[in-house]
Amino acid sequence: MRLPVAIAAVAVSAALLTSGVAVAEPVQQPAPPSRDFGNGPDRNEEAAGAGERASALRAAPGEDFRRRPGHDQGYPRRNTLPVPAENPADAAIKLGLVPYHGIAAKLNDLQRRSDRVSAEITGRSHNGHDLYLVTVTAPESRGEAREQDRIRERIENDPAGAARDRKLVKKYKAPVFFNGNIHGNEWEGTDAVLRVIEELATSTDPRTAALLGRTRLYFNVTANPDGRIAGTRQNGAGFDLNRDFITASQPEVRAMRQIMIDTQPVAMLDLHGYVNGTLVEPTTPPHGANYEYDLFITNAYPNGLGIEAAILALGYTPEADGVFPPQIPFRDSAEGWDDWPPIFTPQYAPFQGAVASHTIEFPMRVNGSDYTNRPVEELRRRSAINVDIAAAAVRATYAFVDSRHDRIIADQIEVFRRGAAGEPAKEVPLGIVPGFGPEDVYTTTYPRAYVIPAGNAQRSATAAARLVDHLVANDVRVERAKLPFRAGGKTYPAGSYVVDMRQPKRGLANVMLEPGQDISPRVDAMYDISGWSHALLWGATVDTVTSGSLHVLGVPVSAAAPTGSVPDGRGPLALAVRDAKEVRAVNDLLSQGVEAVWADGAVVVPAGARGAARTVADRYGVAFTKARSGDGVPLTAVRVAAAVSADELFTLRELGFAVTPVSTAVLNAGFDWSGTDVLVVSSGLSYAALDPQARAALDAFLASGGVVTRGGTGAAFNAAAGLLTATSVAGRGDANGVVRVTNGDGQVAGDAPAHAFVYSPRWFTGLGPEVTVEQSYAAGDPLVSGHWRPNPDGTGGQDAAAGQAAVVSGRDERGAAVVLFGTEPLFRNHPKGLFPQVARALYWSAAVTGSPVTTR
Repeated sequence: MRLPVAIAAVAVSAALLTSGVAVAEPVQQPAPPSRDFGNGPDRNEEAAGAGERASALRAAPGEDFRRRPGHDQGYPRRNTLPVPAENPADAAIKLGLVPYHGIAAKLNDLQRRSDRVSAEITGRSHNGHDLYLVTVTAPESRGEAREQDRIRERIENDPAGAARDRKLVKKYKAPVFFNGNIHGNEWEGTDAVLRVIEELATSTDPRTAALLGRTRLYFNVTANPDGRIAGTRQNGAGFDLNRDFITASQPEVRAMRQIMIDTQPVAMLDLHGYVNGTLVEPTTPPHGANYEYDLFITNAYPNGLGIEAAILALGYTPEADGVFPPQIPFRDSAEGWDDWPPIFTPQYAPFQGAVASHTIEFPMRVNGSDYTNRPVEELRRRSAINVDIAAAAVRATYAFVDSRHDRIIADQIEVFRRGAAGEPAKEVPLGIVPGFGPEDVYTTTYPRAYVIPAGNAQRSATAAARLVDHLVANDVRVERAKLPFRAGGKTYPAGSYVVDMRQPKRGLANVMLEPGQDISPRVDAMYDISGWSHALLWGATVDTVTSGSLHVLGVPVSAAAPTGSVPDGRGPLALAVRDAKEVRAVNDLLSQGVEAVWADGAVVVPAGARGAARTVADRYGVAFTKARSGDGVPLTAVRVAAAVSADELFTLRELGFAVTPVSTAVLNAGFDWSGTDVLVVSSGLSYAALDPQARAALDAFLASGGVVTRGGTGAAFNAAAGLLTATSVAGRGDANGVVRVTNGDGQVAGDAPAHAFVYSPRWFTGLGPEVTVEQSYAAGDPLVSGHWRPNPDGTGGQDAAAGQAAVVSGRDERGAAVVLFGTEPLFRNHPKGLFPQVARALYWSAAVTGSPVTTR
């Protein structure tokens, strides 16, 4: 669920929560709790151990299922799905719901029984479970299916022509996307869509036949089978998939992204739990500034009202069932449940054409302590109610789309037409729907283009290639210049990449590439992150062309040009550690036993390793240079013990580090430090909570091992262990976003990007003589985009952080090399241009710990 504490009436009373009987006592909805901005647990603390439990199995990225063999055909497309082995430990069984292993058999049966149902596998989860997509529509011949494909492509590629074609919307089957169970322990969305699929498959009602003649309904049955089976919110890698959409680090998200690209839904529904009464989007401010919001709100709000009516028609009441009436945040709340960041499924879908998209939070909690402590019969009563409500929301949504079939398709066409024409963003008129006021108006200014330069102007061709490939994977159009050109008063070399903002999905291009906005003055509370920028955080140089003509002889990019190289000649080679792929290349070489040295932010390999260097240069797209000498501190493969959050563990392993998860409990149980070079601490490890034996073993390690920390847990560890002389100061707990930074000349930041990411930011004061400031928050107001207010007492704001040390390093009196991060360089696997800072910290700490301490 996405439950902000600022929303009123989101939970039942204490009497209801403690009741185990089938019929609840009459209760009233409680008042909203106050929002606490104090120093709570580090973010992702709940998921800190998930990566430790996860399987090492990695699944392939989601792929375009329409391009697989056999898909150039009509409907139905009957595929026999492999049926997994029975798993009696599946967490859904206790709730009386369909276990994961029962889904494929049920879908196979429906395909046999109905010519309206087509089921296929769109990818695999982190733990290797199949992901099922079901298409429900009236039968189509191959020619009819091809015509639908042509119409869909015309809507995107020639929206102006599609808008003029009065027959087009009549012929087009409106696509609608339903997403079930993205949070694994919010189970009932899966069972609701299975129920609705069966209803549609077997109904003899002529209205159903008419509906399926005018629509294609796409059901992602369970978006998170790992979590469904285990009863966890996250997938097998410990990731909240509903935070990953503009990063797409997880295979489940890449599969969902591809479904949306390939189906181009006009509406989508994401099924969650648990908020009582049922929460139905649209949302409170701030509203995503890159949507065509006038088209969005005039579809999303009436659909929300229709979903509400369908739920109320079920007849559940607080007195009889413990079920409160639905709430629509846009109508019922002032703030706290926003659609600002495109990290959530319903906030990403509009950039792929949806003009109505919703999170639905059904009401009756069955996870967490309820799952553990409540009687099975009460859990099953609650789950049955949730399935009823989720199914009602699904039916209401496809009925809404059917009722305004022509208009909703025309609105999708208009979204793409505005983008392709390069029209200015439209300010939504006040009163466009009841309650839409000045507080709801958010807009942006679209530039003429973005340019990712080639040649000497580009600090990292490897980072540029990754960014370009990511844009293309999101269906953003990129061209590569065949000749030099001028734009925005600058000359760019051939090979530069251009994102012309006159394209149908300009909103998605802009939401990823613009710096963003500081919205701190406009709202007090945000649901999740408020700032992000691929242009500022992914390590590539991205120039904004604000206006003027654009004349580029270019070719469309399907994949970025190769970037790996090794210079001719003899002698040692250097690889600067400025990009995540350079880190992977270094770790690959070290794992092969290549003798390398660490020298001022670069890894130097001997001339005899040129063959290995060529291999990794080609594999990772990295560019070696001639080393000035082979001198440096010897470096071998870095062995890491990590008490970290799930996203950090995932990223460290993705970078190629050998990581052993640890925690207070693991160390107290007895831990062998002989296989560790560096300890990383950000979550789940308290020095003060270690027993005497564990503390003595850790202290012995600190005489020969390095330490890297992040956040409040890391700062507390530094102080308790007596490492660096530094006082950690906490900013406001929910502050987050992109910040300007100033880099020092140390071993960690070096030539790092001029921007960083923060969440619950920290800074360091009272620095001892052994401490080097690696990176500082910029003077003035460091926040570029996001939300960072001071605490009610005036402390913790960005003005207090301005100019203060954000990352520091040093050698303690024992000789341990220590790095403290007050920023979030690995946050949710997103700020890829910052990953090298952590890698450099590990390399430096491992290389110099134990060597003589010298004065800087």
